[in-house]
Amino acid sequence: MPIPSFTGNANPYGGGDPYADYRTAEFPFSHFANLAARELGAGVIAANDEFFAQRENLLVAEAAHFDPEHFGHKGKVMDGWETRRRRGVSAEQPWPTAEDHDWALVRLGAPGVIRGIVVDTAHFRGNMPQAVSVEGTNWEGALAPTPEELLGDDVKWTTLVPRTPVGGHAANGFEVTVEQRFTHLRVNQHPDGGIARLRVHGEVLPDPQWLAALGSFDVVALENGGAVQDASNRFYSPPTNTINPGRSRKMDDGWETARRRDRGNDWIRYQLVAESEIRAVEIDTAYLKGNSAGWASLSVKTGEEGEWTEFLPRTRLQPDTNHRFVLDAPAVGTHVRIDIFPDGGFSRLRLFGSLTEAGTAALTARHQELGG
Repeated sequence: MPIPSFTGNANPYGGGDPYADYRTAEFPFSHFANLAARELGAGVIAANDEFFAQRENLLVAEAAHFDPEHFGHKGKVMDGWETRRRRGVSAEQPWPTAEDHDWALVRLGAPGVIRGIVVDTAHFRGNMPQAVSVEGTNWEGALAPTPEELLGDDVKWTTLVPRTPVGGHAANGFEVTVEQRFTHLRVNQHPDGGIARLRVHGEVLPDPQWLAALGSFDVVALENGGAVQDASNRFYSPPTNTINPGRSRKMDDGWETARRRDRGNDWIRYQLVAESEIRAVEIDTAYLKGNSAGWASLSVKTGEEGEWTEFLPRTRLQPDTNHRFVLDAPAVGTHVRIDIFPDGGFSRLRLFGSLTEAGTAALTARHQELGG
């Protein structure tokens, strides 16, 4: 099935709920983590123009806000990145050329393989770009590049989204099929206009040398290449929150399920960065007070077809508490499953250990194969 495409202007805002006529869809790549999340360290490091609205708004986690009465010295205040209107070179040629465009450079918070991109033009109804394109590059230097270095003639940019018309006040989704590792993006809007939010969904691919230098680390952390494969319930908040960096800051910064009315239990299944030896565990229920999971257990397996083996038996959890467990023997595998009983949630799962020889070899080979 093709991805829904939203082209053309939206109707002018007519009052009431500003999202009432917003156009969006379920994209096939939306279950992948957002590599451009500020929580992972992403940033918009440069833009050629941000006259009406700042480039940093592109990566704000919350949905774009719209206040119809909010005007500033430069015009309507918008929650996004908005450039001035481009003009031609003379009265005889007042229109911008086909090549004229505005751009922003985005540093991904976690380098990885991109599976899909959402260019969200929420509240940009008649002032969105006519078209967008997105390019990616993999910076291999030891130091983070400056904008000037990224714009140098020697940097190779790969097209991820070709120049494509977009719709105003819509989530414009693009599937990406390039099997490469990327660290930075160049987002182009043709010829000018406004974009509210940028989301870059994909798989984290860490640097094996960095993980080797760390020795022992969190083998399920999103920033280290861990991922959520599936979960029994996503009613209140996404399970990917449980492997985000840092401590939870509020209740919806973790994972919480709907209330069960049967005799079952809820669970999350994770894929580790590679085959690992797990030696210690943290299960944090921070900010989940009357709705934390009552008990939890952990199981491990190797490969998709492997058999689950329990390595942390069903254990009582306390609300709003970080629980720490040192394992008697390492748990070895590529996948981990947490079962919570009967429902509820927790904020973070940390699995501390190191890669096995097989895990190191597999990660190194994939890193080299994808251009790392």
